Amino acid sequence: MKRILLAATALVFAVAINAQTQTQTTPVQTTPDDVMKLNQEKHDFGKIPQGTPAEFYFLITNKSDKAIVVESAQASCGCTTPEVPKEPIAPGATAKLKVSYNAANLAGFTKTVSIKIAGIDQPKVVTITGEVLAKEAYDEYVKANPVKAEPAKVDDKAKTKTDADKTKTDKDKTKTKSKSGK
Repeated sequence: MKRILLAATALVFAVAINAQTQTQTTPVQTTPDDVMKLNQEKHDFGKIPQGTPAEFYFLITNKSDKAIVVESAQASCGCTTPEVPKEPIAPGATAKLKVSYNAANLAGFTKTVSIKIAGIDQPKVVTITGEVLAKEAYDEYVKANPVKAEPAKVDDKAKTKTDADKTKTDKDKTKTKSKSGK
């Protein structure tokens, strides 16, 4: 009887030690910031006219050594629409996450979009802000501030390398045509 009790006690200690060892070797959960970098986490549209949708492209760069997948993006309200990249993002590559705001209601706004990366529980949150003005008020604003008044449809900084390459290629084609006389 003593041997059975001693064997049961040893078995309980062995299981407890094994469970403690497995707990210690469990990998630490990563965060979105561990695998990706954004061109910016907050975008201000400034003043925009009512009824004219505004959009911005957040650039997601994969800074890990494995491809990442943007599983989903959830907006804080129905007036904001995110469009996730459809393909996995290779290590070192960049993809665009388009965020559109419908600008239907007059007022200042602050909206968030939660970006969910596959395999990571915690989402990354980005923010858009701005102020929607009535068309008349916007026109007055444009007259008073001609340089600042144009709403940004696409941030020039948000162009990818391929967009820049296409522009360069088009310029090269133009130069070639003008040299050949065609």
